Amino acid sequence: MKRFVLAAVSLLGAPVLAAEPPGVSAKARAIHESALIIDTHLDTPLRMLDEGFDLGSKSPEGVGHVDLARARAGNLGAGFFSIWVSPQEHSGRYTHRALRLIDAVLQQVERHPEEMVLALSSKDIVAARSGKKKRLATLMGVEGGHAIEDDLGVLRLFYRLGVRYMTLTWSNSTGWADSSGDLDDPKVKHHGGLTDFGRDVVREMNRLGMLVDVSHVADATFFDVMKVTRAPVIASHSSARALASHPRNMTDAMLKAVAANGGVVMVNFYAAFIDDEFREAYAAMAPERKAAFDAVEARHANADAATRFRATFLETSVWVEKAKRPPLEVLINHIDHIAKVAGVAHVGLGSDFDGIDATPQGIDSVADLPRITEALVARGYTREQIHKILGGNLLRVFQEAERVSHELRAAPATNR
Repeated sequence: MKRFVLAAVSLLGAPVLAAEPPGVSAKARAIHESALIIDTHLDTPLRMLDEGFDLGSKSPEGVGHVDLARARAGNLGAGFFSIWVSPQEHSGRYTHRALRLIDAVLQQVERHPEEMVLALSSKDIVAARSGKKKRLATLMGVEGGHAIEDDLGVLRLFYRLGVRYMTLTWSNSTGWADSSGDLDDPKVKHHGGLTDFGRDVVREMNRLGMLVDVSHVADATFFDVMKVTRAPVIASHSSARALASHPRNMTDAMLKAVAANGGVVMVNFYAAFIDDEFREAYAAMAPERKAAFDAVEARHANADAATRFRATFLETSVWVEKAKRPPLEVLINHIDHIAKVAGVAHVGLGSDFDGIDATPQGIDSVADLPRITEALVARGYTREQIHKILGGNLLRVFQEAERVSHELRAAPATNR
């Protein structure tokens, strides 16, 4: 996860070391190619800004998860690129760092106009994938409400620049919303959910048409959001807590609440969020891993960012394999569970690609998305249901958030 960035310089891709699962059938391929596929969480902007990574370049073998060639291979239709600001590294300059990451995404769109287009609405997503020349509908989501620095004007600025969702918290609580990531830290002030300003944030997001993202938030924050929001919410990259006990995941009660709200839970691909055995094994090796990564950093202290990224990736692959990546079926179990508890209309894909260091076997990059379709076919899901999971559900939620926004726009903005 992105926590790893703080210790290991850069984000990592999952290693291509495990044997690939069986090939994708003609039936699954046809379903996949005819779907509008939307991934709500791609962490590639950090690579764009810090490493100078160009989406149009060819990634070294097995490094990273996302580039334009692999997006085409996986038929990715739309991607929300994550604007994540490290609360430790950029304290006091959260908004500035977020603006630089937004600029990095916009530069990629300008650099590759034949393959990418900035999408500001649900209609833009559909238009990008219509006709003979299909382009990647490029969207952005701010991950962590600390990026607005307690200023609704900054929230509106982000919206004007193209941000279409905000995750209310990352792993750190803000002055107005509790996170699931630091509830056990006595040094952090908590609020029991949302404060009055936090409720204003949700209301203003509804008014703007910005999707309210409840991934990372504390359970109390989640249920406060459900009381306030007028629009359906998303969990941009969360999985099922009934299957893996990480507090980042959604309980069945939360899944049912999202369904009642009309929202959607986008399943996270991170091995430690979907498989308790992997998480425990990986955590048990933490002291040895830290020593190994410290040594890698020392050897490459004077190298460029791209070289450091590759070196750290190679070291990571060793430790990920020691912990044993879970099989693909573990990821499918989470999709299946959410579909059964919340309904098939309330589940989607939020990979966390380029922000995680371990994915399930066979899912080594965005090019491997067809394998998810193959697995869903094998579970008995219909073409219509799979199309919903791959992107249709998120598109519906986006459209409804836009409808609510049109109703609310007559009201004046909150000047806080």
